[in-house]
Amino acid sequence: MEDKPHKVEKIILILIILTIIPLLLGFLQNISSNKYLLIEEECEIFKGEWVPNPEAPYYTNNTCWAIHEHQNCMKYGRPDSDFTKWKWKPHGCQLPNFDPIQFLEIVAGKSMAFIGDSVGRNHMQSLICLLSRVEYPIDVSNTSDEQFKTFKYPSYNFTMATFWSPHLIKSEESDTNGPTHTGLFNLYLDQLDQKWTTQIHQFDYLIINTGHWFFRPSIYYENNKIIGCRYCLLHNVTDLPMTYGYKRALRTAFKAINGVENYKGITFLRTFAPSHFENGEWDKGGNCIRTKPLRSDEIKVEGVNLEFYETQLEEFKVAEREGKKKFRLIDSTGAMVLRADGHPSRYGHWENENVTLYNDCVHWCLPGPIDTWNDFLLHMLKMELGEASYQHNKLLSSDRKMKFVR
Repeated sequence: MEDKPHKVEKIILILIILTIIPLLLGFLQNISSNKYLLIEEECEIFKGEWVPNPEAPYYTNNTCWAIHEHQNCMKYGRPDSDFTKWKWKPHGCQLPNFDPIQFLEIVAGKSMAFIGDSVGRNHMQSLICLLSRVEYPIDVSNTSDEQFKTFKYPSYNFTMATFWSPHLIKSEESDTNGPTHTGLFNLYLDQLDQKWTTQIHQFDYLIINTGHWFFRPSIYYENNKIIGCRYCLLHNVTDLPMTYGYKRALRTAFKAINGVENYKGITFLRTFAPSHFENGEWDKGGNCIRTKPLRSDEIKVEGVNLEFYETQLEEFKVAEREGKKKFRLIDSTGAMVLRADGHPSRYGHWENENVTLYNDCVHWCLPGPIDTWNDFLLHMLKMELGEASYQHNKLLSSDRKMKFVR
C-alpha cells in the first residue's frame, strides 16, 4: 500500500502538470501568432498579382448609397461584372479580405480624414460601402458642401471625414477655360491649404492623395511671385515640368503635418493611381474598355506615372526623416497600373444623356479594384495596433454579425 507522503507528492505533481499545460499551450499559440505576424510584416504586400475571387463583390450598387453617380458603373449599364471578382495576391503571403467588424473595432473611438482629390473621395466611398455590412454612418457634416463631409458610426464612435484639396496646397482657378479647356490654376507652392491643415489635430489617421490635378495648366507661385508654370502659354513665364510643382506641393503639405504639435496620429500616403486611356488621349477619344486585369509582366509603371510615383516616394522619405510624426505608405501604384479594366469609361451616366463628360479612365467603378486599398489599409492598421490588441479585437469581433448581400 502506497504511503501518505508519496500520495501527496503525486497529487502535487499532477496539479503542477495541470497548471503548466494551459500555460504551455498558450505560449505555443502566441509563438504561432507572432510567427504569422512576422511573416506578414516581412511580406511585401504591394508586390503581387490579381487572382480570381468568385466571392466578391461584398456589396453592390443596390446595397450601398455612398457610390457617386459617375462611379456607379452597374447602374449605368456596364455589361460585364467580372472586373469586380478579383483580389490582390502578394507574392509569398496572403492579404486577408477586408473584415468590416475588425476594422471598426480597431478604429472605435477614433477619427480618420481623407484629404486630396476625387480619387481620394472614391477611396472613402469604397470604405463606407465595405463597412455597410455592419453599419451605415450618419451624416454629421457642418456644411452642405459635398466636398467637405463628415460621417459618424454611432455604435463605434468612429468619425470619417473628407476634405477636398486636389493640390494639397493653397490654389485658385484663375481661368475656367485655360489653354486646354480644363482651367488654369494658380498654385502657391509654399502656402498651406488651411481648409484641412487647420483641422489636422482633430484626427487619428490622415489618408493623403494627390496627382491628377497637376496635369492641368498651372502658374507656380513662391513668396507670392510667379516663378514659372506648367503649360500656361503666358509670355515671359518659364514652362517647368509638372513634377516641379508636384514635388513642392507635397513637401509643403508634409511640412504642415510635421509642424502640428498636438497631432499624434498616423499619416498614410496612398501613392498615385494611374489612369488608363488607350487609343487616344483623354480628350481625343481615349477609352478604357478592358474587362480583366493585366499581369505584371504585361505592363509596368513608366513615363509620367513613374515620375509622379518617384516624386511621391522622394518627398515621403523627406517627411519621414524629420521624424516628428508617423508616416506610412500605401504603395498601391504597382497594383493599380494592372487594372485598366476597373474604370467607369462611359458607364457613369445614361447613354442618351446630354453630358460633356469624356470617357472616365481616371476614377474607379464601385464595387471594384480600389476596394483593395482598404484591404491594404486594414492590414497596416493591424500592424500598427500590435499583436496583443489585435487578438483582443478578434475576440470582440466574434460577438458581431455581418450582413451579406448578393
